[in-house]
Amino acid sequence: MKDEVIRILIADDHDIIRQGLKRIISFEEDMEVIFEAENGEKALKILNMHELDVVLLDCNMPIMNGIEALRNIKAKGDKIKVIMLTVENDRKTISEAINIGADGYMLKDSAGTEIADAIRTVHKGEKYIDKSLVSILFSDIKIKNKKALGILDNLSKREVEVLIKISKGHSNKEIGEQLYLSEKTIKNYATNLFRKINVEDRVKATIVAIENNINEYYINKYED
Repeated sequence: MKDEVIRILIADDHDIIRQGLKRIISFEEDMEVIFEAENGEKALKILNMHELDVVLLDCNMPIMNGIEALRNIKAKGDKIKVIMLTVENDRKTISEAINIGADGYMLKDSAGTEIADAIRTVHKGEKYIDKSLVSILFSDIKIKNKKALGILDNLSKREVEVLIKISKGHSNKEIGEQLYLSEKTIKNYATNLFRKINVEDRVKATIVAIENNINEYYINKYED
């Protein structure tokens, strides 16, 4: 057993979802589900009484939904990390969550394979977005050249490569393996490019990348 155990709250109005997530997490030695809640109001009461690390928060719940609960958590400035659980057709809600400042975004039907990675990622202070959610969530984003005209020109070739990988939902570790660089080096590249394009995290960087058609930009500028 590792010294530091990530303490988790699962908030979802479907018992079968809570129990499924709880079972998945039970196989991980460095994390534990401490509390469960069936709505946002109960989740907030638990958070007011107990010190936890990560909340898995369903977007759509009765009494108080996940968005309102997220808004309350972030308004208080709590250090707890929040991963939003959503379904494929819930783009508008997830866009709200992005603007409020959620730490992670996952599709419910893919949570089983990636939930542990997501929890560890947000716990150490990084943003996480489900790979399958990237294309679904941003598939209808239009290219808005006037919004960020030439913003990618501020990036080096390597930074553009890293941003392309980020926009496809890859973690720093995965990008490092693909580019034969250390995870720390990739984190430094990410920090620098976030500053250059004026965003705070990898989710908002993904939006900028897609709005500016980054794949076509790379081909036109760097490939024959």
